Amino acid sequence: MKTPTLIHRPPIDPLEFVGSFPGTPPALGLPEVAFVGRSNVGKSSCLNNLLNRKAMARVSRTPGRTQLINLFKVRDRLVLVDLPGYGYAKVPGEVQATWGDMIEGYLESRTALRLLVVLVDGRLPAQELDRGLITARSVAHLPRQIVVTKIDRLSKSERKPALLKLAQGLDVPVEALLPFSSENGEGVTELWQRIEKAIRAAPVL
Repeated sequence: MKTPTLIHRPPIDPLEFVGSFPGTPPALGLPEVAFVGRSNVGKSSCLNNLLNRKAMARVSRTPGRTQLINLFKVRDRLVLVDLPGYGYAKVPGEVQATWGDMIEGYLESRTALRLLVVLVDGRLPAQELDRGLITARSVAHLPRQIVVTKIDRLSKSERKPALLKLAQGLDVPVEALLPFSSENGEGVTELWQRIEKAIRAAPVL
């Protein structure tokens, strides 16, 4: 029997919010795809757009609201993992350190993790925290996809130079960047294709 595709614009069902966890989440025996990025980069909006839900992952105008590891089980085929945002200056240093330890601990130890989706803001130059995450030894073994959010806020003339500058700052080829818009749906199909490829290449045994 052919496995049904995940590339699907009506709301994806069945979809289950497994829970929020302050430490190591439970192992569900499914491949995991983790989403990580700076606070207010559009991570929750990206997840909501992928799942075609209005508020499966909470969207907030206040950065730093995602403080736990959130798991979403999709069609009993994979788990999308929403990791805490990082880099928000108004969050106390000790809280930022806790989030950093939580993220690093998950990335280093999670055997079911098949793809790390790193979200960066297309309106900004490469950020040191993003570059550090992409090049960190703790994720060197992981397939990664860099998703450039808020790309719709750039004009046609601004877009290509911004992507080239961002790729140069992150020290990656521009082809490694996936432009994404939660407003018009650009990049949704391509990101699902990348997720499909990752989980099919290395299923959880």
